[in-house]
Amino acid sequence: MSATGITPALREALAAATRARRLLLASDYDGCVSPIVSRPEDAVPNPASIVALEKAAALPDTEVALVSGRELAVLADLSGLTAPVTLVGSHGSEFDTGFVVEVTDAKRALLARIVDELRSIAARFPGSTVETKPAAAVLHVRNADPADAGAALDAARSGPGSWEGVHSTAGKAVLELAVIETSKGHALDILRERLDCDVVIYLGDDVTDEKAFAHLRPDAGDVGIKVGEGETAAAHRVADTDDVASVLDFVATRRADALGAESPQG
Repeated sequence: MSATGITPALREALAAATRARRLLLASDYDGCVSPIVSRPEDAVPNPASIVALEKAAALPDTEVALVSGRELAVLADLSGLTAPVTLVGSHGSEFDTGFVVEVTDAKRALLARIVDELRSIAARFPGSTVETKPAAAVLHVRNADPADAGAALDAARSGPGSWEGVHSTAGKAVLELAVIETSKGHALDILRERLDCDVVIYLGDDVTDEKAFAHLRPDAGDVGIKVGEGETAAAHRVADTDDVASVLDFVATRRADALGAESPQG
């Protein structure tokens, strides 16, 4: 395999993690498994990453998860991944069993108001679009003029983003307004407990992934990997989605070696 983008320190940390009793390999989707694209619906996964994730998921005592800001159904459709890979949507709040926090009628009514207001804002700033989810609405400004993008985000933050009961999450050229509190960090805690994993490897590229990095336990052997530029709490960094594929393949291969198992073929 190619170890492009894997520093000696990261290689050592990953090799140690793959010797865990039970390992959880988890990643964000957009910007990690799939490159960032202008149209969110066009986010096709890197085939090499999918192969590596499926190889790892086929190994004993090894759990694999995608933890994404995407709606769970959309994440499943875009990634094409199914069990035994675990999919978690809506920034860690939407599992296959439903939302961690109940979406009540009152919250749905609040969400409808948020959607109406964001659509009104988007109409004023060309290139802005609104994505709706079961418990949130997202203002996308990646395709807007930079000045319009900034003004649209400011209007969303000072408008519906300031309403009682609204939880704002900023990302790369997006602002998500949810009617329930979300956290990829809490999602990792839930996965660690439910799947009985003692070591976690997590890859993420966005602001929301910092909550996940903050919940890792480096002293226990957890490994956090920031993808791309920007400040981070992660101890390690790789450049892009091709490097992510290399990391995932490295983990799948070394995990098979550590277990004395034959690496599954993609």
